[in-house]
Amino acid sequence: MRTAPPTPSSNRSSTRASWRRIGASAFATATLVFAGLGTAVHASAAPAAATKTAKSASSKVTWARSCATPKKKGEMACNALRVTGGITAFQKANAHADAVTPKAADAGSPSGYGPSDLQSAYGLADAASSNGSGETIAIVDAYDDPNAESDLAAYRSYYGLSDCTTDNGCFTKVSQTGSTTSLPTADSGWAGEISLDLDMASAICPNCNITLVEAKSSSMANLGTAVNEAVKLGAKYVSNSYGGSESSSDTTYDSSYFKHAGVAITVSAGDEGYGAEYPAASRYVTSVGGTALSTSSNSRGWAEKVWNTSSTEGTGSGCSSYDVKPSWQTDTGCSKRMIADVSAVADPATGVSVYDTYGDGTGWATYGGTSASAPIIAGVYALAGTPGSSDYPAQYPYNAAGTSALNDVTSGSNGSCTTSYFCTAKSGYDGPTGWGTPAGIDAFTG
Repeated sequence: MRTAPPTPSSNRSSTRASWRRIGASAFATATLVFAGLGTAVHASAAPAAATKTAKSASSKVTWARSCATPKKKGEMACNALRVTGGITAFQKANAHADAVTPKAADAGSPSGYGPSDLQSAYGLADAASSNGSGETIAIVDAYDDPNAESDLAAYRSYYGLSDCTTDNGCFTKVSQTGSTTSLPTADSGWAGEISLDLDMASAICPNCNITLVEAKSSSMANLGTAVNEAVKLGAKYVSNSYGGSESSSDTTYDSSYFKHAGVAITVSAGDEGYGAEYPAASRYVTSVGGTALSTSSNSRGWAEKVWNTSSTEGTGSGCSSYDVKPSWQTDTGCSKRMIADVSAVADPATGVSVYDTYGDGTGWATYGGTSASAPIIAGVYALAGTPGSSDYPAQYPYNAAGTSALNDVTSGSNGSCTTSYFCTAKSGYDGPTGWGTPAGIDAFTG
């Protein structure tokens, strides 16, 4: 485990360009006020959820759901949450370092954690600088983001990451059929999700290639087809930042879309607090929960707890109603698949910086939700190296359980449950955070 303390202010550099771009679509603003937040939603229209309010003694943050609520059975919700106001943990840390009063950032500068912060928090700085070349992370989302490549270029340039473009072969965007020209309909909500996913994959594995596979809709059938296409194109790491209610069809989806030996598939655990979602419940994927991440005076330099605001707002977890328990999962309270396996930052109040001009038209924004944690973990798998050809890499963190290769998250809960560890963090395995967060790459290799 790395012990160097974090320096959030190091993300600012006198040599950085100031990026400000105007997108083609305004961002809808159904907002919620609190310190650590979130409910998953999606659609091709603007969000139309009722506004709620909550208060925290430590901070006040407003956020908007990136996607609208699904309208049909079988549609998936994207799990991206965009901060619209208030002071994030990143801004507070920088204000403390600079001895100035924190203020909300405008679209001209980041206001969330950047690559150096995330690499420090998860002990990845050395691996990120030397690993990942030749590896491909696939990002699977619904609909098209017309600005995906240019927004990714702005993010990577600001943080000093190498170019990742179509021209140099690092970035590829295709439809669920593999076409580079016949792409889905553009969608402003899912564009924010796409930017978040691309930026987090870049932050963790800057040397990796990235393939964005866009499904023509948010149905599980189309998203699953996009997963299959990602694997067909050679990706060994596939990130999925969406979810929906479980159904009796899930076991069929498992074998049709997610049963890919030798491929690390990560899936967001959800943003609606305690309760199982699919495809996080698939026995073939790594389900990724969410934490609140803050700087600390401890030897690690960082501290984490379960991300939660209320019983319906926070990281997902729970015991599946349908999916079979994988052989490597040995908790005794759940006879079927238990969510989650591991976790990473997801609380919008301790959120990550993202550059997006099509989703909200502003450029820099701060995002949270388990949409952030899923691509982070996909990036860690990529740093760890190609999985064994017959392996299901969801097992790897279980092989390292209880070791220094994972940061055990032991505080917080995401709701009320009759079996304590389903919703409450404890020493060792628990539902909201799994076995914990990365402490280097050792827990993610066979």
